[in-house]
Amino acid sequence: MDTQQAGRVLIAGGGIAGLALRRALHQRGIPSLTLERRGVQRDAGLAINLPGNAVNALRQLGLLAALRETGSPVRRREYRTERGRLLFAVDEAAFWGSETVSHCLRRADLLRLLERDLSPDDIRRGAGIAVVRQEALGAQVELEDGATESGGLLVGADGVHSTVRRGLFGDQALGAAMLARQSWRFMVPNPGVEAWTLWAGAGALFLLIPVDRGEAYGWVSAGTDGADSADPRAIRAAFAAFPGPVRDTLDAALSRPETIYHSPLEEVRIPAWARDRVVLLGDAAHATAPVWAQGAALALEDALVLARLLAERRDWAGVAADYERLRRPRVEHVQQMTERLSRTARLPDWVRNLLLPLVGPRTFRATYDPLRVPVI
Repeated sequence: MDTQQAGRVLIAGGGIAGLALRRALHQRGIPSLTLERRGVQRDAGLAINLPGNAVNALRQLGLLAALRETGSPVRRREYRTERGRLLFAVDEAAFWGSETVSHCLRRADLLRLLERDLSPDDIRRGAGIAVVRQEALGAQVELEDGATESGGLLVGADGVHSTVRRGLFGDQALGAAMLARQSWRFMVPNPGVEAWTLWAGAGALFLLIPVDRGEAYGWVSAGTDGADSADPRAIRAAFAAFPGPVRDTLDAALSRPETIYHSPLEEVRIPAWARDRVVLLGDAAHATAPVWAQGAALALEDALVLARLLAERRDWAGVAADYERLRRPRVEHVQQMTERLSRTARLPDWVRNLLLPLVGPRTFRATYDPLRVPVI
């Protein structure tokens, strides 16, 4: 490996995690090469909710002003029963503050923001990784077309089904999320919701978040036997008792099944994220159910921390281990709070509806209070 290659970072994956790291490295003057297998992100037409810690990470990436030009701020969230009764609400604007209030925007817009003002020369699409090899001073990857690339560090930012993770640690079974086995995501005309709004019933959850242009982002999960298939029509019966706006919105989504994105809810819990000069970042390391919308948020934070460590040191030999040591407590906090709320969501309706007005606001604060502290 020549000196130029030893001083660059190879990034596997050009989604949110990989592009965030690419941008963070660029800010620090560290060369990188991003390798993305797909030409287009399958779910880029959908939206994503970014809690305040994700917005703060984007501020550190120099993108706060641009973020405010697209999508919509999420100033309030509401938790309701399947009949529509309000259990409790949270003033997100007051909690996070006006500068870093939560924000919902299309994934495609977020990807464009992360690539803003960067040269296309250091990203290669249609470049799938086939083999990962450790080297004395870095790592080498063999691409699906037979070409090879080397770098002083290889970062697996290639998602839940990470090729780099498999090359690093072998096949490890993914765990199904405690919350539910399946979920579906879609964009629909906004039926009139003005806040992040979740309706919860017997084994069924329906979330709507206003985005922009008269549209809302929908996320649905259902624990019925029929929902074990990928067919979104199987969930219709689970929402029969929900309010009219929910049923009508679901019907609108189901009338265009080609626009519904099916997502098995899989989690990644592994004992190590790094080995020598290879490290995992984002969902490849610690995917978790979207209870607290922390998938992208944690990936953005991972990128900031890893880029800072690389910039501070000339020798990258111990960077991967130190990155994991710094990030794991925050990630494990999110995982624990995800499990706590997932257990609550699975309680019988009458028990959950009694508990949530009391424990819901406290759980929200207990989850997000530590995340208000910037990572760098």
